[in-house]
Amino acid sequence: MTDHKNDGLKNRLEGTADEVAGRVRNAAGGITGDPIEQVKGKAQELKGKVQRKVGEAQDRTRDKR
Repeated sequence: MTDHKNDGLKNRLEGTADEVAGRVRNAAGGITGDPIEQVKGKAQELKGKVQRKVGEAQDRTRDKR
């Protein structure tokens, strides 16, 4: 059986890392004038935000058990 105790933490950490990387990628695209890189950065940031929120929900669900 899988231990789900740390799933929320893992998702929160990975999500935060993606959010930060996406912001950096977006900013780099802005500096270099590359709109495609900016869009990719925004998408990565959004993906990270969703993953972080999933982790927060997992933690809340686990804490209520």
